[in-house]
Amino acid sequence: MLKKNKFFIPVLITLLVAVLICAIAFGAVSILPSEMFSSLKHFFQGKNPANIYEGVFIELRLPRVLLCAITGSILAVSGVLMQGLFRNPIVEPGLVGTSAGAALGASFVFVMAPTFSPAIKSITGPLLVPIVAFIGALLATYIVYALAKNAKRVSIMSLLLIGIAINAVCLSGTGFLSYIARDPQARSITFWNLGTFSGASWQQVFIVGTVAAIIFTFSLRYSKQLNTLLLGEEEAGYLGVDADKLKMRVMLLNTAMVSVATAFVGVISFMGLIVPHVLRLLIGSDNKKLLPASMFLGAMLLVLADMCARLLLAPAEVPIGIITSLVGAPVFIVLLKRFNVLNDKGGYNA
Repeated sequence: MLKKNKFFIPVLITLLVAVLICAIAFGAVSILPSEMFSSLKHFFQGKNPANIYEGVFIELRLPRVLLCAITGSILAVSGVLMQGLFRNPIVEPGLVGTSAGAALGASFVFVMAPTFSPAIKSITGPLLVPIVAFIGALLATYIVYALAKNAKRVSIMSLLLIGIAINAVCLSGTGFLSYIARDPQARSITFWNLGTFSGASWQQVFIVGTVAAIIFTFSLRYSKQLNTLLLGEEEAGYLGVDADKLKMRVMLLNTAMVSVATAFVGVISFMGLIVPHVLRLLIGSDNKKLLPASMFLGAMLLVLADMCARLLLAPAEVPIGIITSLVGAPVFIVLLKRFNVLNDKGGYNA
């Protein structure tokens, strides 16, 4: 079985590399492997691209595909962390208000940017939307955590319910901003809420990639404690796990990852929900295996989704959130019905 197959991760890595090469090669402009190689050679030699194909590869296609892969890894790992923390397979990374808070922050910029001072715009430059979206994500998640904390304890059920409430408040705020926005502004809000990698740059790859690398390293340290938490908070306490500290640290990791990624690419649904489910069916519920596997599978699936978004109506582009929701929702339903992932108490059968 795959649960004991030591080649599962190497196979995932091989498939990911193949998907990355295909995603770079295919698009409105096709790029040959020889052009990829020569472009990289010229880049490291400090030379300008020799032709338009090399320019498309090094300036547009490569940073987009890399940012897409990193974001897929982030969403998948966040899904594993949050589902392990809540001990609930229907939890996704944005449930505690992170994604909705980022959407509200971005919508605020789209509508209110004309009223901002020139000094603010000159200082932030093209990072204005990501910065405000990041602040919105942090504030929303902090409010959820602060309201859920009672007598120095954080209730999982309170986090879940208050997270739903704060999500509703943020979505209402986004809806109001869409209502008062002009047509171009409302269109920007709509596209941002559906997710896009069209503005990917090397600066974004560096920022998101650095945050992801640091937090992935910390996430792996908590895999054993998350496994213990599956037994219940009281049982985990008997085994030496401080459940409250673990909740705070996992929430912090999740917030940092999701808020940074969402701030640059918008809201992408279902990735943090589907990937952990698929992997639990394949390799079981051990977080030591789930976390690294989710990095590679999440990256591969989101790169595939982005490639479909670019190719379906080429040279036009479909928002990637439409692809992930259109494919993710039916797949999720099939998994639930066919494999009976949930037991009667709402926990895992795997």
